[in-house]
Amino acid sequence: MCLHTGCQIAVSPDTKHFAVDWLGVEVTRATLGIIGMGSIGYKVAQRARAFNMRILYHNRNRRRREEEEAVGAHYCAKMEDLLQQSDFVMLVVNLTPETHKLIGKKELGLMKPTATLVNISRGAVIDQDALVEALQKKVIRAAALDVTYPEPLPRDHPLLNLNNVIITPHIGTATVQAIHMMAEEAIANILAVLNGQPIPSEVFPK
Repeated sequence: MCLHTGCQIAVSPDTKHFAVDWLGVEVTRATLGIIGMGSIGYKVAQRARAFNMRILYHNRNRRRREEEEAVGAHYCAKMEDLLQQSDFVMLVVNLTPETHKLIGKKELGLMKPTATLVNISRGAVIDQDALVEALQKKVIRAAALDVTYPEPLPRDHPLLNLNNVIITPHIGTATVQAIHMMAEEAIANILAVLNGQPIPSEVFPK
């Protein structure tokens, strides 16, 4: 990946000059497929619109028309349709028995060979053995993973030796402001329970 290798070249003691033919993939006007259009997925769509991306999404429940129109998102009833059309596929689902290994060999095979898979949900949503094979054989172009299974990966895991994957240590919410907001939300939930009030951020609403 251009960013990954570019960083290595920029800091390498052997670098004498920068190449002029380093070309990445344009995000602007590319097609983003979001699997899981809950609150986080929707926020991703809001940000993607700023890049004039074409936004597709697959979700258990379709969003209201006005919500779709607000971000220019198009609903795909079949995940397969999203996979076949997207330049970037982002996973934003909860880990459940239904989403365990949601993306496997079959799904990776449906993606464009120029596509990038992005996972910000949970590592087990992807069949990692199938992903390794797809990246090695260039079935897809690249992957960007903020989550893996397990975390951290064993130091001899093949994903760690591929040059077309970026792995970060589950830091999607690792900002001072985000941690403060999460703590405040947890406190609000605790106080609601203690006072017999509805829980503001109930994980599994009744």
